[in-house]
Amino acid sequence: MELILDEAILKAYGFSKNTVTLQQIGSGLINRTYLLLAPNQQKYILQNINVRVFHNPSAIARNVSTIANYLKTNYPGYLFPAPMLTINGSLMATHHGEYWRLLPFVSDSVAFDTLNEPRQAYEAAQQFGKLSFLLNGFDTAQLSPTIPGFHNLTLRYEQFTFALSQCSEPLKKEAEQAIAMALQYHFILAYYHSYEHRHDFPDRVIHHDTKISNVLLNETSYEGVCVIDLDTLMPGKFISDLGDMLRSYTCAFSENETNLELIKIRLPYFKATIQGYLSAMGTILTPTEKELILFSGKYMVYMQALRFLTDYLNGSIYYPVAYPNQNLDRAQNQFKLLKEFFANEKVLQDIIEDCLP
Repeated sequence: MELILDEAILKAYGFSKNTVTLQQIGSGLINRTYLLLAPNQQKYILQNINVRVFHNPSAIARNVSTIANYLKTNYPGYLFPAPMLTINGSLMATHHGEYWRLLPFVSDSVAFDTLNEPRQAYEAAQQFGKLSFLLNGFDTAQLSPTIPGFHNLTLRYEQFTFALSQCSEPLKKEAEQAIAMALQYHFILAYYHSYEHRHDFPDRVIHHDTKISNVLLNETSYEGVCVIDLDTLMPGKFISDLGDMLRSYTCAFSENETNLELIKIRLPYFKATIQGYLSAMGTILTPTEKELILFSGKYMVYMQALRFLTDYLNGSIYYPVAYPNQNLDRAQNQFKLLKEFFANEKVLQDIIEDCLP
């Protein structure tokens, strides 16, 4: 479907609506993304930043620009598809309160919505790990949080308990089983607190959204090409990236699956994810980080379960839903996955030990 945007956005990058073709692409739920075909057949990605989610788009632009400059200086051969400047030298184009950016199109690459084989998990995990590895010497104090508290489990648990105290009795009754699970697994938060102030548990530059669709693979060989969707590139703990990969790569079914019997951990995908990440990060992870590899998955699954449950108790105001109980179903889905992590703890930890350098 061809689309026409406001002429001012196109002019900011030296284009005219009469000379370009636009097509909406991507499966993301946050930003609107378009493929822009220029008169010389050159392709670009034009993207609108969702200010309802990212309240400070300028922080995103500064973070990405700062990191791009660092990588260009220190690792000039690394592919980091940072947004291009406008013809006036600005980091973004702004118009009527909207923020737009233009990115280079990475040819011969593909982004998947689902994993089809363990090797794809390996390549994706390696790419996310490689980005953090190359930024190991970067001063994280130069970056701003683009979503404050995004992976802060303390905050997410407080939001859950507040929603629980405010929600209606019918909602509370409907979610009784999920609420019990949320309270039962509260020890995960206490366990994290016992580690968070260790000297060898550093803040790193973390992507924070490591789903498979945020990495490009070669369209024929499936080798990793680069990481994309850099809005949440900011300081954090390694568990945010590795944990979310373990959460989203190891199960064959998404959070929307309601048949909980299908929610199981695929050991080959788990192993491939660990191997891929450690192939990039294994030499710089600290003893504490290595100790928390399996915990990272539990941490992120529990957090996502809490977020779905909290939104359900709040009346489903954040995550889009197709039916009234969908966020409750999503929460129960994640609690089942969390149960699988604990039920398979011994075999999963053995895999990790075998993969550690």
